[in-house]
Amino acid sequence: MALIISPKVRAKLAAKVPPVTQNEIEQCFANRTGTYLIDTRAEHASDPPTHWFIAETHLRRRLKVAFIPRLPDIVIRTAYDPNPIEMKIYDRYARRPAE
Repeated sequence: MALIISPKVRAKLAAKVPPVTQNEIEQCFANRTGTYLIDTRAEHASDPPTHWFIAETHLRRRLKVAFIPRLPDIVIRTAYDPNPIEMKIYDRYARRPAE
């Protein structure tokens, strides 16, 4: 699996305060404990659909990561610090007990 981050998305991630790095996104994929959710909002529609999840980096920074699975690769759409509503949605619909 390779993460594909376009130059436009990479610039958007770098402009965030604090910036989001590719390494942090990779850590979130490795540390994910819930399932992926699908973004069903019309303004975020894509084919295949945009998936998202919330996970922590190794330094415990929580990020919401939105991506499109284009097997065998993953195309990153965005990543940022989630707001309380996003946290509540993810906790309700995607969390699963530790295995």
